[in-house]
Amino acid sequence: MGLDLINGIPAHVLLVHVVVVLVPVTAFALILCAAFPSVMRRFGLALPALALVSLISVPLTTAAGEWLERHVDRDPLVRRHAELGDELLPWVIGLFLVSAAVWWFYRRTPEVEGSSSTVGTPLRIAAAVLSLIIGVGTGVQVYRIGDSGAKAAWHDAYSATAHPNRG
Repeated sequence: MGLDLINGIPAHVLLVHVVVVLVPVTAFALILCAAFPSVMRRFGLALPALALVSLISVPLTTAAGEWLERHVDRDPLVRRHAELGDELLPWVIGLFLVSAAVWWFYRRTPEVEGSSSTVGTPLRIAAAVLSLIIGVGTGVQVYRIGDSGAKAAWHDAYSATAHPNRG
């Protein structure tokens, strides 16, 4: 039995906000940390910790979404949203693994003031490129899932024109 309801509200509706905020913030932080060693020094262990919390939040939100899917009318928009939601976990696993690798790499690389040493430069470039790919890919997937979820939730729930008795 999972986390289905929170105070009588489907847990997915609440947990999704964690994913929608935390996963893109983590992706952006990863890109910055991989590209700029000074940012990585400031973030430190917070980067992989943030990625771990993001990673944990995705299956919790997905499981709550599966419960909700069984409790709403069958709809192709809901089905599409669920399919896209299932595709996020591999991206967030990658986000966590790359975040941990970037943290570990920068932790192991000595920083010499005023040094223009090329030691580790190819690895830094590779880390930055990989971080950009995983960060952008993850962000795009979160957007696609959120867009499909909004369409599924709101497609028949409002009118394009205002109700005449509601100012």
